[in-house]
Amino acid sequence: MKFGIVANPEIKRSIIVTEKIYNYLKTDHEVMIDEKTAKRLKMKGVKIEDMDVDIIITVGGDGTVLRTLQKNNKPVFAINTGKLGFLTEVLPVDIESSLERLISGNYYLDKRKKLKVIINGKRYFDCTNELVIHTAEIAKLRTYAIYIDGELLEDLRADGFIVSTPTGSTSYALSTGGPIVDPRINAFVITYIAPFRLGSSSHVVPSNSILELHLLDQRKKSVVVFDGQVQKKVSKKDVITLTESENEAVFIRFNLNFYEKMREKRI
Repeated sequence: MKFGIVANPEIKRSIIVTEKIYNYLKTDHEVMIDEKTAKRLKMKGVKIEDMDVDIIITVGGDGTVLRTLQKNNKPVFAINTGKLGFLTEVLPVDIESSLERLISGNYYLDKRKKLKVIINGKRYFDCTNELVIHTAEIAKLRTYAIYIDGELLEDLRADGFIVSTPTGSTSYALSTGGPIVDPRINAFVITYIAPFRLGSSSHVVPSNSILELHLLDQRKKSVVVFDGQVQKKVSKKDVITLTESENEAVFIRFNLNFYEKMREKRI
């Protein structure tokens, strides 16, 4: 089998775990390590997007998982050396038994929807968790308009808003009062960040909808953030279109019980 390893090189424990995984697999399997982590290990690395492998093992937290899924659509098996790790599957203590299960094929594939993001006709990164639009300046409201399939949903002043997948409903959107959505549901969630309006609530829309987002303020910029990883400034002239991506985020799971995961993470 071919394995890729992507780690968070800023976490010392991730480097230790990566080396352990590499040593366990290298005799019988082809193993690639992402460039930044390989540099820490004084080894030759491979760009994440160039990893043509059967499985990518991530070592870190949810950010490491999201960074990997932005650049590669191979199945991801996530080991948590970060904090919450809602997207991860196991802890480092379970490495050897987990690797044996991967090698023997004793696992499930958990396929999740992604958001396709197009700005002014140009495609950007797909989002596994969410796309966030936020004011470029702290404590400055902006006016936004949101259209669903060509129909105006709402225009309001706010710090910004979040369009999340069911996977992302347990992330940033949850902290702004959004609902938790079972990942089996084909929907996206729109949640506002500090809206200047009483009673403004989240909206759950079908995943086959076309969402169009506009910034209405003249000469004032906002920032678009893709899964908390990459930022891009936008202004009134920019049109942001969101649809369901043809790509999926594929996670390797030993247990497919979403609600058990929620209890474990105490959400």
